[in-house]
Amino acid sequence: MPAEKLKDRTALLPLIATGWAEVRDRDAITKTFLFRNFVEAFGFMTKCAIVAEKLNHHPEWSNVYRTVTVTLITHDCDGLSDLDIRLARQMDQLAGY
Repeated sequence: MPAEKLKDRTALLPLIATGWAEVRDRDAITKTFLFRNFVEAFGFMTKCAIVAEKLNHHPEWSNVYRTVTVTLITHDCDGLSDLDIRLARQMDQLAGY
């Protein structure tokens, strides 16, 4: 069963406070995480990959040295869903926010 688009946008407010931002021209959110070095950045991605796999919800992301850039969107509904909110919260927690 496909995910449903997020109806209650107030769920985004706590994420905006931690640095997530809405993506222009897409119903998605993005955040750039900065770590001390490549090993920390890659470790963060590994931990997030385990969470994403458990949720069966996978981010659009990239890594350049110590920087990890993430975009979350639920492709099934072509927009934000509860899965994006859940994964963003987990990512913040894993990054220490």
